[in-house]
Amino acid sequence: MNTFDFSANALDGTLVDLSRYRGKVLLIVNTASQCGFTPQYKGLEQLYRDYHERGLEVLGFPCNQFRQQEPGGEAEIGAFCEKNFGVSFPLFAKIDVNGDDAHPLFRHLKREAPGVLGTQAVKWNFTKFLVGRDGRVLKRYAPTTKPEDITKDIEALLDT
Repeated sequence: MNTFDFSANALDGTLVDLSRYRGKVLLIVNTASQCGFTPQYKGLEQLYRDYHERGLEVLGFPCNQFRQQEPGGEAEIGAFCEKNFGVSFPLFAKIDVNGDDAHPLFRHLKREAPGVLGTQAVKWNFTKFLVGRDGRVLKRYAPTTKPEDITKDIEALLDT
């Protein structure tokens, strides 16, 4: 399986088949509105604006598993992201990224790009996964990695 074999619900509840992004470079991020890393939304949006026309898609997946830092519903999440950070990249319905109820996409991402010392669990909000145009998971970035620090990796994939 690759990343394009999965689907997920958008914020509005519609089912999105990730195959619609086939041929694109993806940056998939678990997000939260009340986290110390929440200002990264601004950097993620800037990446999206700078590279979308060249084939980058940023996909945000809100998650409430880390100290309940994403307590709102889908409408509230969307309004918060648009109002505070001008987010225009696709956001999906709230999911779990760890545990028995982890979304299948995140099970796949974690398996294909394990964290430090081979751990699979997502450690915190704003963990980022970079996916190539072929759907292969290429790299995992820690929550502390700022979106602008991923620019070179994204550019390298967009140029291939």
